Amino acid sequence: MTIPGTRTDPSGSAQPPTTLKRVLGLPSLIAFGLTSMGILSVVSVYGSGTEISDGHLPAAYLTAVIAMLFTAHSYGRMARFVPVTGGAYAYTTRAFGAPTGFLVGWAMLLDYLFLPMVNFLIFGLYFNSLFPAVPPQLAVLACLLVVGIFSVIGVGWVKRMNFVVVIASVLVIAAFLVLAVLNAPSVTLSGIIQPLTLGSGGIAPVMAAAAIVAFAFLGFDGVSTLSEEARNPQRDVPRGIVLSTLIAGLGYTLFSVAGSLIVPDWKSLQNLDAAGTELMQRAGGDVLMVVFVLVNLTGLVLCGTVAQMSVSRVVFAMGRDGILPSAFARLHPRFRTPWIAAAVVSAVSLVALFITLDQAVYMINFGALIAFAMVNLATIKVLFFEQRRRGPLGVLRHLILPLIGFAFIAWLWTSLAWFTYLLGGSWLAVGVVIYFLRRKKSPGSLALDFEEQDVPEGATAGV
Repeated sequence: MTIPGTRTDPSGSAQPPTTLKRVLGLPSLIAFGLTSMGILSVVSVYGSGTEISDGHLPAAYLTAVIAMLFTAHSYGRMARFVPVTGGAYAYTTRAFGAPTGFLVGWAMLLDYLFLPMVNFLIFGLYFNSLFPAVPPQLAVLACLLVVGIFSVIGVGWVKRMNFVVVIASVLVIAAFLVLAVLNAPSVTLSGIIQPLTLGSGGIAPVMAAAAIVAFAFLGFDGVSTLSEEARNPQRDVPRGIVLSTLIAGLGYTLFSVAGSLIVPDWKSLQNLDAAGTELMQRAGGDVLMVVFVLVNLTGLVLCGTVAQMSVSRVVFAMGRDGILPSAFARLHPRFRTPWIAAAVVSAVSLVALFITLDQAVYMINFGALIAFAMVNLATIKVLFFEQRRRGPLGVLRHLILPLIGFAFIAWLWTSLAWFTYLLGGSWLAVGVVIYFLRRKKSPGSLALDFEEQDVPEGATAGV
């Protein structure tokens, strides 16, 4: 008897598995997307976002979620017609060829490599706040090891834990919403609507805050890397991407509205950097604050796991395509996960012991925005120009919406620090060298063989 997904040679012995396990349905994909973004991440940017928007953070979140939905839509369309693992790397390779696809995949590695590190670093800070005797670096190392084990065990185990964390996070936010309304100084219709509108400063403060809080949505694209582990990727992956983005945006907006009710004058917050924790304490006392911290710690571990699983699958795809060494394409014989890629990512994540949180965030932003921009362009190139899906609905979905998504991402580029461009440009330069070295060593092995998907425009399989 052989394991499904393995090959058998003429002698009858089982060969290593070559395909990932298809175990994920739509609820699991939505949970992965929500965990990737971190439902409670709204807390970490509440103070700075409220200050920049001058008390109109809910309006900033509404702006950000609408803008991000355009890019999520492009990911969903490409996931439907290019249902393979690799996300933006695979989509860009399909649209613009192997060299461009590799550079986008290489840029994505910045996003996916540093995203787990951000979770490790925040975990260390929170854990140290609960247990001051434990150095943050030790907590970071412990979190890194746990995440490394989870990423090898595979999606089957992690999806169950994701459901638990998502439910717990939703319950914490729900409790906060109820207690914030009950304990607010006053609850009026104007008090609810006012932070959702523009203030005396006009649209500028809201747009500036939207550029900051938009990064809370980073991670929804990780769902696209799970196409080869979804039971029905053409239907469920697009829906998982869009629905997880929409649900997260709704949760972020409701939380910020409740925050404005419990603290009508944001300038009265004692510590803007820890504003979320202060909101929890004002709404539900120490009990809610402690529960929030514990759930957030668990969520950080799962968010780091999902991020690491995403990057290991990008590395796996690049190894399978011959761009990176083929060893990265090896799957674990039992769990059928890219365990070598996961181990290498864990080793690289040790960098989290020596860098700051701001430095890690810089790198995430650079890689993510390159990937987002190129997926919007790939949607136009493949679906509008190549596959000629140009009916009235096709023009909207495959040209206009991706162009709007690209324009917003281009605008977000203007909010990055100069340091980001320097390090990101250096990273891309290294990628160019690696690409040409690999191409010289294995000429002709760097082109992907995609199976075209001919799905009618009106079919129910898409989003």
